[in-house]
Amino acid sequence: MRVLGVDPGLTRCGLGVVDGGRGREVGCVAVGVARTPPEAELPERLRDVADEVERWLDEHRPEVVAVERVFSQHNVRTVMGTAQVSGVVALAAARRGLPVAFHTPSEVKAAISGSGRADKRQVTTMITKILGLAAPPKPADAADALALAVCHLWRAPMADRMAAAQARSAELARNHRAKLKAAQQAAQRSAPRTGGFPR
Repeated sequence: MRVLGVDPGLTRCGLGVVDGGRGREVGCVAVGVARTPPEAELPERLRDVADEVERWLDEHRPEVVAVERVFSQHNVRTVMGTAQVSGVVALAAARRGLPVAFHTPSEVKAAISGSGRADKRQVTTMITKILGLAAPPKPADAADALALAVCHLWRAPMADRMAAAQARSAELARNHRAKLKAAQQAAQRSAPRTGGFPR
């Protein structure tokens, strides 16, 4: 499976493409950053990010897009920009019929380093080692994008199994309710009627 990982941001949007093999085998295909000037107007910056994301989608043809889930920060302006870029990325993927998966920073850190509290330097060190890269990806946004892609590759099989188990459980529950209802209706039909006057 080929995954495009996206670490959304207006000034720097990390992009990383990773191929998954058997088990936990992963390989880096491409890594980079889409940049926009802070002095530019918001619509122009979003357009530029969208153009670059679409170029990556066309060039690398991923099967799924993994995006960092926006979380609450003290800087509301930063959160808004990150959320807007996430929306642009999701839209570009949806137009190509690609599924989009969102992962929290703690999920990514835990998948890559074993600790949901790892810092950016630890994540960069681990993703460099996991992918066998000659040098750490820079800036950190690029490393985070690769980490998102690897996180999805490693978490997706478990998530699929959980979703299948939940669907099976829901189906069994529906069948049980249907049988129970049918049994109750049958019991009501066969119950002797009482009351009334003989003719």
